[in-house]
Amino acid sequence: MIAKSLLLFLTLVPFYGHIYTMLWDVRLTGQAKKQSQELPEGVQRRLKYLLEEIRNLGPVRTNWPNYGKLKGRPHCHHCHLKKGRPTYVAVWQVKDLEIKLIEVRYVGTHGKADYRRIC
Repeated sequence: MIAKSLLLFLTLVPFYGHIYTMLWDVRLTGQAKKQSQELPEGVQRRLKYLLEEIRNLGPVRTNWPNYGKLKGRPHCHHCHLKKGRPTYVAVWQVKDLEIKLIEVRYVGTHGKADYRRIC
């Protein structure tokens, strides 16, 4: 994972001589909130860190293990929060590019992730 200091670099947009930060709005579905509360403590910390990265740097997180876009699912992304047994994953979808809205759809074990239903 990248150093926390890198999170200070935000997407900057010049606008009439001023610089404004353009953060992404990251929301968890009700189901994802419940799932996140059931995660082991270490995985919860990793999820929180991932959400901060997405908020500050956008949905494409190639620095995370097994990151990828879900094939055949528009604007859906996933990555591993923890490798091994069990493997924990997060799945998120860009809901609106214009207002920069991202919805986290699933957090939990890889074995229970039904990607067709999630995204």
